[in-house]
Amino acid sequence: MTCRVRSTSPARSSRRASPCRTTARTIPLRPTPAPSARNDPTRPHHSKARIMLSQGTAVISNASVDGRAVGAFATYNLEQVEAVVAAGEQTELPVLLLAGSSHFRHANRRLLAVLALTAAEHARTEVGVHLDHCRDLDELRWCVEAGYSSVMYDGSHDPFEQNVAGTADAVRIAHDRGVWVEGELGAVGGDEDVSTGVRTGAMTDPQQAAEFVDRTGVDALAVAVGNVHGFSPDARLDLERLAEIRQAVSVPLVLHGASGLPAEEVRKAIKLGVAKINVNAELRRAYLDAAAAALPDLVEGADAVGMWRAGRQAVQQQVVETLLAYGT
Repeated sequence: MTCRVRSTSPARSSRRASPCRTTARTIPLRPTPAPSARNDPTRPHHSKARIMLSQGTAVISNASVDGRAVGAFATYNLEQVEAVVAAGEQTELPVLLLAGSSHFRHANRRLLAVLALTAAEHARTEVGVHLDHCRDLDELRWCVEAGYSSVMYDGSHDPFEQNVAGTADAVRIAHDRGVWVEGELGAVGGDEDVSTGVRTGAMTDPQQAAEFVDRTGVDALAVAVGNVHGFSPDARLDLERLAEIRQAVSVPLVLHGASGLPAEEVRKAIKLGVAKINVNAELRRAYLDAAAAALPDLVEGADAVGMWRAGRQAVQQQVVETLLAYGT
């Protein structure tokens, strides 16, 4: 199986003209760093030869054209990274490893990035490494230089003009290295790392979304249409609003906080242009439930490996189920 990377498009003529605004074009692959940069141990660039690390926007643009969604799965440690890659290999479907800003609060940024990139490069299926919910342009630049295939700049909590300016800066940084960019407009409620009952935030306005995409040049747009981070009994998608956003913008849409939503509702969202779905809470719950079930039999022998194995297998199974539900 080979990565699908299409030919490059002409360079942008202005900051508003994204090189990836339609599904027929993709941004160019990142240029090879100069020898001095590759050999400088102080730089974050990950210089191993690319094997199956996803590059370019084809991974989401193809999904959008095909009426399916790419699964993007949160990873905090070795076992979760292994589980997501194994699930992608098992299903032969592309996956994105989310090694993002909130994850760096729990794991060293450099170590988690190298772990995710190494796993992606040596996978037997197409695997991307994505910086999720970044609000720091220096951190975003670091991940771009490290070899991430995509990044998300999250200015959704800022006033509109500030969100536009920050996201446009992120696009300039990332596109110079062939990395695609996800922006966010609207407020997706909840905590990315802890699942609690939360309320939905401010919805994405379709006309404002069109202006945002045009002015920033983003390659994908995360929207707020009733979705929340984590599990919420009240979460329901506003599919009519989602359809209006789809009509207003030309880029693939992204759904954060799909955990706990009815599967049929998510499938309808995919038909309306959602081409990337972020999954986190369900993986954490699968890991913890499996570890808790295995723990009583492992304590006496101090079998930590058995607990990690149980958690990894549970996460892999959950990712497989998600991919088969939404990625085919």
